[in-house]
Amino acid sequence: MPIQRLHTEKRMSQIVIHNGTVYLAGQVGDDMSAGVEQQTRETLAHIERLLEEAGTDTSRILSVTIYLKDIDAHFAGMNSVWDQWLPQGVAPARATVEAKLCEPEILVEMSVVAALP
Repeated sequence: MPIQRLHTEKRMSQIVIHNGTVYLAGQVGDDMSAGVEQQTRETLAHIERLLEEAGTDTSRILSVTIYLKDIDAHFAGMNSVWDQWLPQGVAPARATVEAKLCEPEILVEMSVVAALP
């Protein structure tokens, strides 16, 4: 079974598709001066766009790992956006952890695994 890689750079691909599964690299928002709610909205918009490009959608997300800069300060804000975004009845397996992210301004990062139709 071939492996398809999209938006590949030296260190990573934004999308990897293999054996009916789509893997997204960690996604972050665009406006690093924004609060966690806005960064979460932007991150989820990137995820939607990449899933669509890969031929799938949010209803087929299998798992999400969410990295928060400060879980105490940002968990509720991130979840308020997440809960509005996620379609009813398709909650994926999910883990949320506190992590030191690659840029100090990044408050939230998400990596996704989804199934193709």
